[in-house]
Amino acid sequence: MQLQSKVNRNNKKKIFNDPVYGFISIPREIIFDVIEHPYFQRLRRIKQLGLTHLVYPGALHTRFHHVLGAMHLMTKAVATIRRKGHDITTEEEEAVLLAILLHDIGHGPFSHALEHDIVSGVSHEEISCFFIERLSKEFGGRLDLALSVFKNEHPKKFLYQLVSSQLDMDRMDYLNRDSFYTGVSEGKIGSDRIIEMLNVVNGELVIEEKGIYSIEKFIVARRIMYWQVYLHKTVVAGEFMLIHILRRAKQLIQEGKDLFGSPALLFFMKQNISSQDFKNNPEVLEQFARLDDYDILGAIKVWQYCDDQVLSELSRRIVDRELFKIEVAKEAFSEEKITAISSQVMNQLEITESQVEHFVYAERLTNNAYSDDKQNINLLMKSGEIMELSKAADNLNISALTKPVAKYFLSYPTFR
Repeated sequence: MQLQSKVNRNNKKKIFNDPVYGFISIPREIIFDVIEHPYFQRLRRIKQLGLTHLVYPGALHTRFHHVLGAMHLMTKAVATIRRKGHDITTEEEEAVLLAILLHDIGHGPFSHALEHDIVSGVSHEEISCFFIERLSKEFGGRLDLALSVFKNEHPKKFLYQLVSSQLDMDRMDYLNRDSFYTGVSEGKIGSDRIIEMLNVVNGELVIEEKGIYSIEKFIVARRIMYWQVYLHKTVVAGEFMLIHILRRAKQLIQEGKDLFGSPALLFFMKQNISSQDFKNNPEVLEQFARLDDYDILGAIKVWQYCDDQVLSELSRRIVDRELFKIEVAKEAFSEEKITAISSQVMNQLEITESQVEHFVYAERLTNNAYSDDKQNINLLMKSGEIMELSKAADNLNISALTKPVAKYFLSYPTFR
């Protein structure tokens, strides 16, 4: 049975009271209808920052919050670019607003942490495409132009860059929003100032030279937020525990063990769903649309009492916030240390060598605040010259921030 949309129910311009920006208005009826759709309402049940609330208790905001905020910033960006003499038709404005509104609709439960464990090798961007295609069919093709913007197939490349680039409305919103809800003030950026400095040259998005210091602060804020929030070592420890809970449960279910789970969760646990499955079987997207954080949390609460020691121990520790210890270093940990800790865990828990991989994690973290080999942030100099940010900035920090910083971690349980 397919989810039914609530099209045209009490359809009029609405406003949301957003804690970050104040009142956000819904500028088009089609946007209101899309927001009302069950596919979109699912984003209320997916937290923006996964398990980050285990470190920052206020970080309980959702993807729903975020995409509305990103759409609000997009309305400002469109107005700025139009005011500077660049043509954006009414249809293109609607398309870019829908594209940013739906850019995260393909996120599954706990977003990035479980992105490649619920499905096999299918990114959330790809699933977002499947959702937009399905919604466009329901709305009589009204989202086809939005899909072309989202897939970077529209001739006006700057529209795509507003949705997905190193200076898009997505990043602009999540830095301010995540800063607000975590209380990490270093992440706050001057989004209004940056948007006011946007311009278009030769169909590409640029920033006017006088906005350079706002951009430098934006890059620095992103670097800080990654180490202090997104890659906070305790958050990383919790997320890896969550990943291994799901992997262990999936392994047991596929071996024939009867484990508790919602119908949608068991649908994905019993089989390895690929991109091709989404394309060939409409039921796959419908099942994914029923999956959210509650499916995972509800299962974990039950799994802590199951008779598989690996799954029960991991699940109990997540529920009770008994997170693994984590060590972080600039160099990779030695095999000798990893082996010694693994042996201790095996002895303490009385588990096998094949099971200890679910308890001892040795991985690498990378923080790249700005990549000058990707879609660059380009500055429009007063002379009319276009210059890439790291070459134009007089702040040496920016050149340094173009280099990825790697850290290594080793995470394992401690025992009382």
